[in-house]
Amino acid sequence: MCRVIYSMKYLVVFEETKTGYSAFSPDLPGCIATGTTRENAKDNMKEAIVFHVEGMTLEGLEIPKPHTFSTYLDVPA
Repeated sequence: MCRVIYSMKYLVVFEETKTGYSAFSPDLPGCIATGTTRENAKDNMKEAIVFHVEGMTLEGLEIPKPHTFSTYLDVPA
């Protein structure tokens, strides 16, 4: 059996907290991670996404396609 391996890019939102950083992906509800540094949170979120997708695959669930995007808007303040 040949297993096809491919990758998808998911938007991840990082937020600074009192103790470090938290992260989530709007395309993968329930997939979150934290870290004491931005880099730590990024690494943990990558692991969380892999774990989340593997779990969905094992359960026979459809893997959500990335569909969110982000941008910054300049507004008067």
